[in-house]
Amino acid sequence: MTDERLFRFGTGVFVVDSATAWREAARRVEALGYDTFLLPDHFSPHMAPLPALAAAAFATTTLRVGCTVFANDFRHPAMLAKELATLDLLSGGRLEVGIGAGWNKAEYVAAGIPFDSPRVRVERLQEAVRVLKGLWGDGPFSFAGRHYTITDLENWPPPMQRPYPPIFIGAGGQRLLSFAAQEADIIGILAQSMPDGGLDTASDTEARLAEKVGWVRAAAGARIAQIELAMLIWGVVVSDDRQGAAEALAPERGLTPEQILASPYFLIGSIEGIIERLQALRERYGVSYISVVPEDNEAFAPVVARLAGR
Repeated sequence: MTDERLFRFGTGVFVVDSATAWREAARRVEALGYDTFLLPDHFSPHMAPLPALAAAAFATTTLRVGCTVFANDFRHPAMLAKELATLDLLSGGRLEVGIGAGWNKAEYVAAGIPFDSPRVRVERLQEAVRVLKGLWGDGPFSFAGRHYTITDLENWPPPMQRPYPPIFIGAGGQRLLSFAAQEADIIGILAQSMPDGGLDTASDTEARLAEKVGWVRAAAGARIAQIELAMLIWGVVVSDDRQGAAEALAPERGLTPEQILASPYFLIGSIEGIIERLQALRERYGVSYISVVPEDNEAFAPVVARLAGR
């Protein structure tokens, strides 16, 4: 690709036992050179993203903060718009707004939240994005959709970043990726969610990634130059024994070693090999925003040091 974007990197922390430890963890992420402190949005053992991101922002000076991604069905977009605008203001304009249609059926069921069909969840997310953008505009906003109705509502405070903070949509299916291509600033290209819940990580291959990027490009048209493409890496192993590392990862990931080695969402090899792999992903597909899970942020730090901002 021409006009390649510079690399950016994100990671986070899942669980700590004190406010002091949380501040120290956020500062450690910043010191390692990561660009963004990212949290997931789950009921399982993770910190609640909004207060935790605020605390991380207050503890750091340059680190951007975001959620990859807020499950849309867990919050009404009118209240989410207010809370995120407040966080953007208080963080000094360091917020990235991640949002998705939701995929973890077990959490929905446990919390008593209806897990509707993929079509309905995607439709509801599409409306939510329009509500967020509308409320971050100037003056009262009204919206009449199938799922949300907003009547002359004026959001306050306005976000510091104008017209609104960067919107990150995580998606794996063609319909949502195509919508993201028209509305998002950042697109997280994920495994496709399955109708009965869960993510189809077993189907992740480079050919599948190429297909999804193709959907984005087709839907975005000339707008593709404005979009940053992102990936969340499920596992990083610095090792010269790629087969052995894949065999060790396979049981905990519910995949075969062959599936792990075929997936672009696992980075296994020497530091030089991982750097070459990321450079190839950027050149071929335009993916430049790479995030890793918390347990890999130290192992991946040498890659960040070599590639961040390059």
